[in-house]
Amino acid sequence: MVVKSELQKLGIHHAKVELGEVETREEITPEQFEQLNAALKTTGLELMDDKKSILAEKIKAVIIELVHYNEDEINISHSDYLSKKLNQNYAYLAHLFSEVKGITIEKFYLVHKIEKVKELLVYDDLSLTEIAYRLHYSSIAHLSNQFKKMTGLSPAHFKELRHKRYSVLGNV
Repeated sequence: MVVKSELQKLGIHHAKVELGEVETREEITPEQFEQLNAALKTTGLELMDDKKSILAEKIKAVIIELVHYNEDEINISHSDYLSKKLNQNYAYLAHLFSEVKGITIEKFYLVHKIEKVKELLVYDDLSLTEIAYRLHYSSIAHLSNQFKKMTGLSPAHFKELRHKRYSVLGNV
């Protein structure tokens, strides 16, 4: 709603406003672009007109959606999922993402998977087996190894520390 409101204030007619994307009905002037960008920055948003940066942000959004918000069973790899979702060759997406973000898609994906594991360990009563299945790990051992590599802790130790922390906070 913020983006639509700012577009209207500046008299910019839009054809489409979706998360991360605006399509205008006419070309906007450099002055309008700067005014819109300044207005959006006050709300924590930023305009991008660089096609590579835009595609890198789309890649991030697809990965975050896949890991954090997708409840459906996915029977294809994340690379195939990204390629289909963005209608681009994965090798191209991977190269572009690394160039723009300074991190590989694999690493970004893994970081988000581990964050989701942490979330599920702390807030859900799922077993490690259920978490491994939900996040498409080949085994509990694979999940545990990645988790320990990324956090320095085993999943069980992480969960134990979190429970101790919450029980201490509950006694304050």
